[in-house]
Amino acid sequence: MKNLTQEDWRTEVAKDPNAVIIDVRTAEECASGIVENALMFDFFQPDFFQREVMKLDKSKTFFVYCRSGNRSAHACQMMEALGFNNTVNLMGGMLAWDAAKVRP
Repeated sequence: MKNLTQEDWRTEVAKDPNAVIIDVRTAEECASGIVENALMFDFFQPDFFQREVMKLDKSKTFFVYCRSGNRSAHACQMMEALGFNNTVNLMGGMLAWDAAKVRP
């Protein structure tokens, strides 16, 4: 897992045409806005999270975020345990996010 600041995270996402963005917050948290094109997989629903993640192409790079960066770091660790080699955590999460958000 790589930990990146918002600026570096956004740069890396823009450079990777196969980037997959995952929001691991709850539905209530996501209602306030998500990063454009993000998949919403609530990490607090572990069975759902694991089932949905296992449907993804492990060869891609996954950019993961949450509210503060803690939950997404744990999500990246879980994904790595499941065989995902390219996970990127957004340090500071949505609390530090100052770019555009979209409604889910």
